[in-house]
Amino acid sequence: MPFASPLRFLLSRLAIASTLLHFAVIALVVSGLKASAEDTPALSVTKGSADRHPELTRLSPTEEVWIDAKAKEVLVGGKIAIDKGPIEFFACPKDTKEHESIVAVRSSARLIHTALLAIGIQPGKPVAFDPAYVPASGAVVSVTMRWIDAKQETQEARAQDWIRNTKTGKATEEEWVFAGSSLWTDSTTGKDYYQADGGDLICVSNFPTAMLDLPVKSSQSNQALLFEAFEERVPPHDTEVEIIFSAGKKINR
Repeated sequence: MPFASPLRFLLSRLAIASTLLHFAVIALVVSGLKASAEDTPALSVTKGSADRHPELTRLSPTEEVWIDAKAKEVLVGGKIAIDKGPIEFFACPKDTKEHESIVAVRSSARLIHTALLAIGIQPGKPVAFDPAYVPASGAVVSVTMRWIDAKQETQEARAQDWIRNTKTGKATEEEWVFAGSSLWTDSTTGKDYYQADGGDLICVSNFPTAMLDLPVKSSQSNQALLFEAFEERVPPHDTEVEIIFSAGKKINR
């Protein structure tokens, strides 16, 4: 399938939206993200960026984001950045925060945000700390990893299985929510920037700039980091992977 404009793809879906209000809200969000994208250089084509999914809708010729409309999934290409040690992020855009993230994706966060909107996943609000802690909110997002192992066999695992809670020694059970990050306007240029593009794609420490965040307290302090890469489970450094995003089940607390 030829490359599709994220905005055009969304508009085709929005044409059947149940209300004009729903249409207007999503259109405004996507317009803001599109404006931000125009102000930021596109990612360069890198190893592994060939169109591996011609049967799906690819949102950019240079960024590895595909939409499976039938399955209501978003697929994103990347590689293992670190396979051991403390982490603040599960995944970040490449050339941002690979030193503290298990996966580096070959996509901007803003394009993944747009793709999640396209499959009907709605953002909430990022975490707040002032005057009091308010956890991130939004639709629950399921994150699944796919890769080819040393035996050339395709494997899948929940992203949580690659994250170890340093207090329990077990894989985390926490689910991510679509916090949605935010747009920041440069007062000198008037340009808008999607803040998660700076690295805060899938967070395990709480950040008000996170696209996906955990709706529980998780410190950014190096002395109090709650999570680390599950070394025995994470594939080796530089392994090619895909992240599969889909709607998760509602959290009952």
